[in-house]
Amino acid sequence: MPSFDTPRGPGEAGRVSENHHGLSVHEVVLLLETDPREGLDDSEVGRRREQFGENRLPGARGNGTVRRVWGQINNPLIYVLLAAGAVTTYLGEAVDATVIFGVVLVNMVVGFIQESRAESALDALRTMVATPATVVRAGRRQTVPSEDLVPGDLLLLEAGDRVPADARLVAHAELRVDESALTGESEPVTKNETVLPIPTPVADRSNMVYSGTLVSAGTGAAVAVKTGAETEIGQIHRLVGSVRGVETPLTQKLARFSAFLTVAILALAAVTFAVGVVRGEHPADMFTAAVALAVGAIPEGLQAAVTVTLAIGVSRMARRRAVVRRLPVVETLGSTTVICSDKTGTFTENQMTVLHVWTPGGSYSVTGTGYTPEGQLLDASGQPVDLTAHDGGGPLHAALVAGAVCGDATLALHDGGWRASGDPTEIAMVVAAAKAGVTREEFEGTHPRAASVPFSSERQFMATAHHDPAGGGGIVFAKGSVESILRLCSGRLGADGTVQPLDPEAVHGIAAGRAGEGLRVLATAVRRQDGAVLDESTLPGSMLLTGMVAMQDPPRTAVASAVRACREAGITVKMITGDHAATATAIAHRVGLLDGEPGHAAGQGLVLNGPALEALDGADYDRAVERARVFARVSPEQKLRLIASMQSQGNVVAMTGDGVNDAPALRQADIGIAMGRGGTEAAKEAADMVLTDDDFSTIEAAVEEGRGVFDNLTKFIVWTLPTNMAEGLVILVAILLGTTLPILPTQILWINMTTAVALGLMLAFEPKEPGIMTRRPRAPDRPLLTWPLLRRTGLVSALLLAGAWAGFHWALGQGASDGEARTLAVNLFVAVEAVYLFGCRSLRRFGQPGGPFSNRWLILGVSVQALAQLALTYVPAMNALFQTAPIGWQAWLAILAAAVATGVVVAVDKRVGSGEF
Repeated sequence: MPSFDTPRGPGEAGRVSENHHGLSVHEVVLLLETDPREGLDDSEVGRRREQFGENRLPGARGNGTVRRVWGQINNPLIYVLLAAGAVTTYLGEAVDATVIFGVVLVNMVVGFIQESRAESALDALRTMVATPATVVRAGRRQTVPSEDLVPGDLLLLEAGDRVPADARLVAHAELRVDESALTGESEPVTKNETVLPIPTPVADRSNMVYSGTLVSAGTGAAVAVKTGAETEIGQIHRLVGSVRGVETPLTQKLARFSAFLTVAILALAAVTFAVGVVRGEHPADMFTAAVALAVGAIPEGLQAAVTVTLAIGVSRMARRRAVVRRLPVVETLGSTTVICSDKTGTFTENQMTVLHVWTPGGSYSVTGTGYTPEGQLLDASGQPVDLTAHDGGGPLHAALVAGAVCGDATLALHDGGWRASGDPTEIAMVVAAAKAGVTREEFEGTHPRAASVPFSSERQFMATAHHDPAGGGGIVFAKGSVESILRLCSGRLGADGTVQPLDPEAVHGIAAGRAGEGLRVLATAVRRQDGAVLDESTLPGSMLLTGMVAMQDPPRTAVASAVRACREAGITVKMITGDHAATATAIAHRVGLLDGEPGHAAGQGLVLNGPALEALDGADYDRAVERARVFARVSPEQKLRLIASMQSQGNVVAMTGDGVNDAPALRQADIGIAMGRGGTEAAKEAADMVLTDDDFSTIEAAVEEGRGVFDNLTKFIVWTLPTNMAEGLVILVAILLGTTLPILPTQILWINMTTAVALGLMLAFEPKEPGIMTRRPRAPDRPLLTWPLLRRTGLVSALLLAGAWAGFHWALGQGASDGEARTLAVNLFVAVEAVYLFGCRSLRRFGQPGGPFSNRWLILGVSVQALAQLALTYVPAMNALFQTAPIGWQAWLAILAAAVATGVVVAVDKRVGSGEF
């Protein structure tokens, strides 16, 4: 037997056996050299803590300041701008260099601030309170911080405790544990000490409790077998760390786009330099001209536009209850083709809710969901039930009272909100009773509890006895499984309060029907007796059946409509859960996940469980994953493989989840979405976005925002590229022809700097176009530079080049100076850009979406740009700085004519052009 005296590295003792569930209590105690009654002594605890370290997971590493700054600079176009700035500085062009470095600085600051704000918003969601743990050490019960636990510690557990370490049970009393955060199992798991087969999966290890799970009922004692990074949560933590972050579609496309532009611009600059030198121009002058071409052709505003547009998307998402950690995430949702969601807490409320009540007197539906007692009991005709008028002492009242008093769950109003504690099933019955005005406190105020028979996995029911002052005796209520309650009953309570014959087969049939719908069914019973003494041996055959309640962790209210909207948008929605297939399938039907699909049975491929997935490999696996809509009883490793398979088929995958078991898949997905309220810290750390309202339907809003963001980015690119290309071509043509430059480098920088801010960035505020959620998702492999975009860019570039060249030489022919002719060319560039800006508000429609004044920022930007151009033209200081000169009204008419002509040509191109931008 291994000894703790043997030198080992941290966590090695936890690996002495990976299968503690397959060992008896005696074997586990011997293996860990502890005592199942006295625990460890203080000196041994100190030695083991020194050896194994604290019982905590390694801290998450965030992006530091330097890394975030580098992330804003790491772009080929920024490199070219920095190089151009360095060259212009060397050549003594202070104005040019200042403008270039200013653009880079603005881009960096905006991106850095936005990313820092997103990280701060996420930090606000985290709770850093240490969980206390109750242990027995040297025979003394004491409370210690969970970080101080070591393997071999004897843990004491009771309802409401969070399990602080992985542990093997050595004793228990009706212990039930909520393991949904770890396994996805929606109902609490009943625990026992039975030795289990080695292959038993984590979700079915009833003799183990796991770190991070919650004790919902009962008490227990357990020996800690693994702590810190060696726990099941720790293994998932390592799995998350091993998954590399996936680049978003936007970052991938922008990287390719930037690389393409960089190569093209440098090639044109090299050609310009070479041609000029060959023509006999001075190399220094040609180098300056080449730099001017490069600076003119680079869309300096692109990086700022991307950052600002995404930041606006982030701001809109925040108003719609989502916190985005990284800017490109907003656009990624717009490109999503598949959304994979966990079930418990994401599709569902993660709060058991009674949906139906059956009694011998009739069937009733229950409205409202969750642990808030807001709702009604409706009869078969849909009318609210008045217990005082119709069932004051009948089976419905008795069934509701049994649900309220047979248990230890509590429901109380606290700080304006309802707070529930206890077993979720018991809470559901307490809430259902409260909706009808029946509360445990009120009933026990007149009928005090005298005795009880606690629930156990063996008896499968609970019973309580109460004094009945009005009847001068006692009354007993029981609730539990249908089978166990039927064994207690010899008849049923009629609607008029009389005893009626019981038909067990009929009751089983009703229960089976509800169970087939994925509902959990419990039965209730009552009996009156002379006193309040409760003897369990006298219960069988002595009670009257009062009814059955059917409950479920219900879908969130807006999920069905969100799933439907995603389908209309061409997005496939899949459920991935650790829960049972039957429960998952029932929820999938209720939210419409299987609607319109050929077949609904697992055998037809729409529902797959973990073992079925394990049996598949290669192409068969990928085909099964593509077809299926529900994946049940899957492990964290299987979730990871599922996401990777979908990505390998060319999908952009969004994954939602809230549990520790979701964290690796959240990290692997193109975008991971965690739940802010009910989500675990592990899920939030792994996610790219956190939903503060825990509502799946918010994802629909995120998709809509993402598509709007990408639309606006595309509009900016379609708007800015023609200007930059035309500016470069103006320089290139002048060099090739050996003529005077129509526009100087400082004037090019003026155009790029002012129009990008006053005009182009205003497109970031464009409202979403109608029908945006009826389009198919943009293909992940679709390039940023599509043919329609290139065609439009070439057309407008040609118009700008021709207009500037013609206007410059026309002015010279009219006797204007070089300064006046260049001023005309600069203003012509800006005027054409302003008119073209309105044409870019919609790339597909002739008119403006939402009307010409739906984007007031754009009107403001054009007005500011107009004032800036007047200052550039007529203010003497601006004339001296940018070598411009005042121009007359004839020149303005020529500028206006060129701008109007461009607008008409673009409108015609929209009419006759085809293809998606």
